[in-house]
Amino acid sequence: MPFTNIWIHLIWATKNRYPFLSDGLLEKVITHINENAINKGIHIDFINGYKEHIHALVSLKSDQSIAQVAHAIKGESSHWINQNNLTNTKFGWQEEYIALSVSKSMIDKVRDYIKNQEEHHRKIGFTEEYNEFLKKHGFEK
Repeated sequence: MPFTNIWIHLIWATKNRYPFLSDGLLEKVITHINENAINKGIHIDFINGYKEHIHALVSLKSDQSIAQVAHAIKGESSHWINQNNLTNTKFGWQEEYIALSVSKSMIDKVRDYIKNQEEHHRKIGFTEEYNEFLKKHGFEK
């Protein structure tokens, strides 16, 4: 049995960054994503978001890739939202996402960051936050 300790901070947005995740939908989506992840053997340590995006701290197993996990979470949740008519128009996630490795020493800091999304976004918009992540981690857009 392989021993792995691989932590990933995943960030993804709604299609066109439309604020679908307001008026109580965020909580429903988070609950559903957590339940679906458990059923698929995906360990989400912490998840939260704001009107147009989600942050999740995920621990990968040895047979999981970032792409597989992101696809499983995003694809199934958008299907569920549409199947249950939880939005007035067709719901979707953007294709792109950010996946950042997290060292064991930073797990608590990332959890706190994810936990405080509503407070954080009173000061900074998601587009600005997203661009800061890209710049800070050396991604070219």
